[in-house]
Formats: sequence, structure tokens, C-alpha cells
Amino acid sequence: MTIKQNYTIHTMTREQLDIAVEWAAAEGWNPGLHDADCYYAADPNGFLMGFLDEEPIASISVVKYDDSFGFLGFYIVKPEYRGQGYGIQIWNAGLQYLNGCNIGLDGVVDQQPNYKKAGFKLAYRNIRFEGKAGGDFPQNSELKELSSLQFSKIEKYEQPFFPTNRSEFVECWINQPG
Repeated sequence: MTIKQNYTIHTMTREQLDIAVEWAAAEGWNPGLHDADCYYAADPNGFLMGFLDEEPIASISVVKYDDSFGFLGFYIVKPEYRGQGYGIQIWNAGLQYLNGCNIGLDGVVDQQPNYKKAGFKLAYRNIRFEGKAGGDFPQNSELKELSSLQFSKIEKYEQPFFPTNRSEFVECWINQPG
């Protein structure tokens, strides 16, 4: 395994995050259409991209919600550069950024042995279903747009399900287009 000397890792710009979103979609990960803005606003320093010369070839998101908790995702190396050591370098840079934090991780099954080597433990499995809806949307007066509710009620509801406060992210997320 030879690492080329001209491989560098930098904090992504917001525009470069769109490249990582495209890579995630190509992997079949189904990133939300407008989620990137909310995650980037939560921690603009928590998005790293690896470059070989000027070409982006690797990404990782390491969003630090506070000094105690961060979340790792978007760990992607372009297919033609996999197995050459670039991924582990950006992985290590991401973990260094989250040093001292409890870390949540949304990863891929094939990488689970590597996650375990890094000290991660499997907490749950996500199963994603996909399909095409048809017909008329049923009307139900009990259903409300989240953006129409008092935000303090949403915050209170969410608190038991996330280990730290992420009010700014949630407010952005429920008010995004679509």
C-alpha cells in the first residue's frame, strides 16, 4: 500500500459537501434532499475531504454537537481509490476531531469489522424500506406539519431520544424545503 505524498485533508466548504452528498447518493444511501444545509450549519468544521492533488477522493462527516457528543458519517472513498490507505487517513482525522466525545456512527455492514477495531460497538441495525406511493393521501386532522407546532414542544419531545441539545439543527431540519 503506497500513499502518495500529495494527499491532503481539509475542512470542506459548503459547496464541497455537495460532492460528498452526490457520492452518498451513488452509494445508495439516500441522503435527504436538503439535509446538508442543516448538518453543515450545526458544525461547519465537522466535514472533512481528502484530496489527491486537487481531486476530491474521500470524505467524512464528524459533526460535533457539543464537547461530549459527535456523530460520524459520510465515510466514503471514491471506488477507484479504495484499499490504498486514503480512507484510514481521513477516518483518523475525523476521530481526532471528535477526540473526547462519545461518537455515534452510521456505517455500512462491510465496514463493521473496521469499526469494531476502532472501538465502536454495534448498538442497533437500520433496515430501510423503499417504495412508490400511489393513490390519494388520506386526510387526518390529527396530522400536523412539524413547522406549525410550537418549537418548545418539539424540543421537549426530542430530548429523550438524542444525547445532547441540537435545537438549531432540528429547527433547520423541520423548516427545510419539501
